[in-house]
Amino acid sequence: MRRSLRLRLLVVGAFAIVVTLWGAALGLALLFERHVERVAVGDLEARAQTLAGIVEHDAEGVPRLAAPPPDRLYQQPFSGHYWQVALGSDVQRSRSLWDYSLPMDRAAPPPGRTEVLDLPGPQGERLLAVEQSLLVGRGPQALSLRIIVASDRAVLTAARQDFLADLMPYLAFLGLLLGIASWLQIRIGLSPLAEVADRVKALTQGQRSRIGTDLPDEMLPLSRQLDALLDARDAELLRARHRAGDLAHGFKTPLQALLGDAGTLRGRGEPEIAGSIETVVTSMRRLVERELTRARIQSDRHAAEADPAAVLARLVKVLKRTPKGGTIDWQTRVDDPAPRARIDPDDLTEALGALLENAMHHADAVVEAVVTRQGSRVRIAICDDGPGVPDTALASLPQRGMRLDESGDGQGIGLAIVSDIAEAAGGDLTLTNTRPGLCVELTLAAAATRR
Repeated sequence: MRRSLRLRLLVVGAFAIVVTLWGAALGLALLFERHVERVAVGDLEARAQTLAGIVEHDAEGVPRLAAPPPDRLYQQPFSGHYWQVALGSDVQRSRSLWDYSLPMDRAAPPPGRTEVLDLPGPQGERLLAVEQSLLVGRGPQALSLRIIVASDRAVLTAARQDFLADLMPYLAFLGLLLGIASWLQIRIGLSPLAEVADRVKALTQGQRSRIGTDLPDEMLPLSRQLDALLDARDAELLRARHRAGDLAHGFKTPLQALLGDAGTLRGRGEPEIAGSIETVVTSMRRLVERELTRARIQSDRHAAEADPAAVLARLVKVLKRTPKGGTIDWQTRVDDPAPRARIDPDDLTEALGALLENAMHHADAVVEAVVTRQGSRVRIAICDDGPGVPDTALASLPQRGMRLDESGDGQGIGLAIVSDIAEAAGGDLTLTNTRPGLCVELTLAAAATRR
């Protein structure tokens, strides 16, 4: 979860939704209970007012308690509905109390006032009670009338539980809707991150040169920093290429002068010294030529693309004009449609030129070039029918200065340069003996399909 921003947001959102709905359920239950209690208190007050009517006056005008009106709620023992009326020392209770008396040991409320009480019931249950106090008569002869009407709180608790039972399915459905909304919010809110990822991928595939600024405001600092990093990288690569090129060009003239001095020494009868100088100069020229080639490799290679078939056609046309090339049977096969590779055209020309020239020098009669597309890669195979190379030398052949034929005038850097170009373009170079001949495969990333 620590590595997934989406999962972290979903977990936090789900937790917030659950806590909020749970708090809402408790709050609604409390409000419902208070509302039901107010309704119950109102009903008890109305019943208390009705019980006040049982006070009568006898012929002498003395107040007394008459028989209460019949009510089946108060006839059944322990029904949960009770009343008790006290006029002076005269006390009457509902039949439902049986032999139990509601406690009246506290002070009576002021006349005309109503108090809401929490009293113990005949079976130890909690009762919601209303007590009213009235004065019957006038003057010092007035008597205090206390009326208590109560009902079992279990009824209120059951009502709250029933309310919660009815509420829970709706809260669960609401939680589901909120969860879906949270998921959509996270998906839409994080979509710019996917857009940035797609643009970075497009950068590597050569479809874009920069991230761009047409993104949400929150993503602009990131995109600008990435673009600034790309600008700095390109500038540094350009400076490095220029420095390498300048350094290599600076060595060429002194090396040429050393070769002239070696020739002078050879003419004066110093062949050993001249040969030693020529060996050193040749080795240094290899390094210089390689660095010149590396300096020409394009830094913005991901944004470039080339047509291998067209490059091969141009190179073969040139090589056919050479003495050896005119005797070779050049065979070219290209997939239809012709695939395009993600590489700078000049780099591809230099790489294929080195491979074709190498194949021409070692071929007996045939050089075959095949261009095929395999998924997201372009495979360029150049094969000859020559003697091939020892299997033990295949891995080391692309190394700097490696030559199997010491009789030629080459410097042994052709395959090394091709390997550098392939590596710079994100490709691979493989050598295989085909018996007869050697097959060199250059595999490059395919360019994006044009629409």
